[in-house]
Amino acid sequence: MRDKELRLALVCYGGISLAVYMHGITGEIWRLACASRAFQDAAAPGDGSEGVYQALLAEIADHADLRLRILPDIIAGASAGGINGIFLAQALATGQSLEPLTHMWLENADIEALLDPDAAPDRFSKLWATPLAWMVSDRNQIDGTVEPGSREDVARKLRQFVRSRWFEPPFGGTRLTHMLLDALDAMAAGPKGARLLPPGQPLDLFVTVTDFRGHPERLRLNSPAEVVETEHRLVFPFSDSGDGQLADAAELALAARATSSFPGAFPPLKVGEVDAVLKERKQRWPGRKAFLRRVLPRHAAVNAAEDAVLIDGSVLANAPFRPAIDALRDRPAKRQIDRRFVYVDPVPGYNFNLGISKVEAPGFFQTIIGAVSELPRQQPIRDNLEAIDARTARVERLRGILAGLRDDVEAAVVRLFGYTLLLDYPTPARLAGWRRRAQVAAAKDAGLSYSAYARLKLADVTALTVATLQRAGGDTGPDSLRRIGRCVEEALAARGVTSDTAAALAATAPIVDFLRRFDLGFRVRRLRLMARRLAEMDEHGDDDLLAPVREAVYASLAEYLDLERSDAFLALRADVRRIATDPDAALTALDAAMNLPAIDARTDRRLSAGLVSLPKDVRRPLLLGYLGFPFYDIATLPLLQGEGLDEFDPVKVDRISPDDAKAIREGGAAATLKGTQFHNFGAFFSRAYRENDYLWGRLHGADRLIDIVVSTLPASSRLRPGRVAAIKRDAFLAILAAEEERLTAIPGLFEALRKEIG
Repeated sequence: MRDKELRLALVCYGGISLAVYMHGITGEIWRLACASRAFQDAAAPGDGSEGVYQALLAEIADHADLRLRILPDIIAGASAGGINGIFLAQALATGQSLEPLTHMWLENADIEALLDPDAAPDRFSKLWATPLAWMVSDRNQIDGTVEPGSREDVARKLRQFVRSRWFEPPFGGTRLTHMLLDALDAMAAGPKGARLLPPGQPLDLFVTVTDFRGHPERLRLNSPAEVVETEHRLVFPFSDSGDGQLADAAELALAARATSSFPGAFPPLKVGEVDAVLKERKQRWPGRKAFLRRVLPRHAAVNAAEDAVLIDGSVLANAPFRPAIDALRDRPAKRQIDRRFVYVDPVPGYNFNLGISKVEAPGFFQTIIGAVSELPRQQPIRDNLEAIDARTARVERLRGILAGLRDDVEAAVVRLFGYTLLLDYPTPARLAGWRRRAQVAAAKDAGLSYSAYARLKLADVTALTVATLQRAGGDTGPDSLRRIGRCVEEALAARGVTSDTAAALAATAPIVDFLRRFDLGFRVRRLRLMARRLAEMDEHGDDDLLAPVREAVYASLAEYLDLERSDAFLALRADVRRIATDPDAALTALDAAMNLPAIDARTDRRLSAGLVSLPKDVRRPLLLGYLGFPFYDIATLPLLQGEGLDEFDPVKVDRISPDDAKAIREGGAAATLKGTQFHNFGAFFSRAYRENDYLWGRLHGADRLIDIVVSTLPASSRLRPGRVAAIKRDAFLAILAAEEERLTAIPGLFEALRKEIG
């Protein structure tokens, strides 16, 4: 049976009170990951929709002979999406459950729980604002959308909200920080299983934050040589490489509190607020200094991290695709990958019109409010999608070139070795010898173009070495990169490795020794090519036969890719900090830590054992591709331009939103969600609203996730007509059965949904 990974890079938008809806969606993603883990472990089926997902994976295995794994390994979120992304990442990394959070969302995401005690109105405060509350509440709107038993409650809370203090945020920041820590404590105290990602598979979380005052960033120019500009965008990164620990609860709560500080509703966050809450709770934060230095490096450098003023992450980056795209560079690969970017948009096309019609010109205040508040966060994601499309186009172009070169490369390898090579027993020693011989032949056949290739490769390997040492040293600024770069170039020049010697072919040449010890990219690209060739042969029905070679390729690839992880060489920090005085010692330490020749030897042993197990006619194309790789690389490296393309597969983009989940009800958010009212603050005013949106979040999440899972199947293995609809129906009914006892404020909705589902 073939193995394949469906990897999800999740991007969660802001949505204010629609955070409750998004909790329903992220809960389904978590349940799908749980089902995948249980299926891989051959565990008993889970309850509710988790059991439906596990049955779907089993059906795919039986129907398409495909063992599919679901790995949500990259999460980026802003504002409400940032909070939900943090909780989901914590559950994936630790094996904790998201279930304890549902009660807290339904109870605490309420106007009365969120209002700052000092902001709550008394019976005399702003009585003159009561008519405004009634105007905003729109009695007819409440009567038409709220369950009869909740209408007066919504109207009362809205009046209370409007009469709370003006010109200061009505919601309590300290209250929210307590709630976030309570939520993390509830997860920690709840049921816990194993980490939901396999060993060695990193989990990256990115939370956007806005630095209100900004921090200086130096820019290099021709003239003047340097300028300073103020940067307001911040991204708080978190990573779990397999130890089951994403971050300290205080750090996750700080990130969640900062990214959700919606302007005008919550006060900005300063670190002192978190310190005070932790002191009140008698809770320690041992990594405080290191964390602040990592997420606020410019502030920490001048001892001003405590003075940073942080507000909602969606102000400047409501759709944080960029950090998620950048994280693709740091992914291991142990089997075939189907990479998806899945973005959660609770209200597509949301228009903050402040009561004006589409043909009416905005007034003075409407223009100002829209410009400073709503327009930045509602910018379309076209630039992000174009970046993903461009990456996919480069992958497809590279594949086409490789396919076109195949006949010529295989002919060149046959001329070099003769047909006897294909009959020989490929021992590890022979593989290593054949590989060196092929590299020299490819360089000679390339003629003048080899000199350009060799110089480009030297530049790429040097740049990767410098970047690796910079990460190991812990200083990620541009000045540090330039300083380390100068030191590395000085050490290489002392070893005789310069652009003038890059094209040397002699086995004793300094450049050859340098590449043997540091050229990680060449090894990765070679195995990627073999993985691609294996995937093509799989499509022709050789998957069972190829299993030993596939395991050898991906096991070796994973070992090389482990060296690309951002935390791979932290033990070299002391060597890097002494690089100015002894650059050669830093290179020597990195060489010993990487130990590429030892990995090469293990790779040769794995590949030899796998290839020997194959019939000669199946072994032939794989061996030709492996030994022909230097010919391919000389032709294609300039096309990569340092892009990496680690997963070497196209990236597809899927959206989860009310507009896309149509299996139950058409009409999008307007026909399903209640939290969209009052400019997306609606769910704060009614438990019935929150229950409604949470339930629809689960249903919409199940609808779209089943679509996404089924879309991984090849066209020749599609499920029979009507089967997907039946699977969705099972999931919907399982969700209703699981939630009916808990969601008591919306009994009419369950009855309506069962009729619609059928």
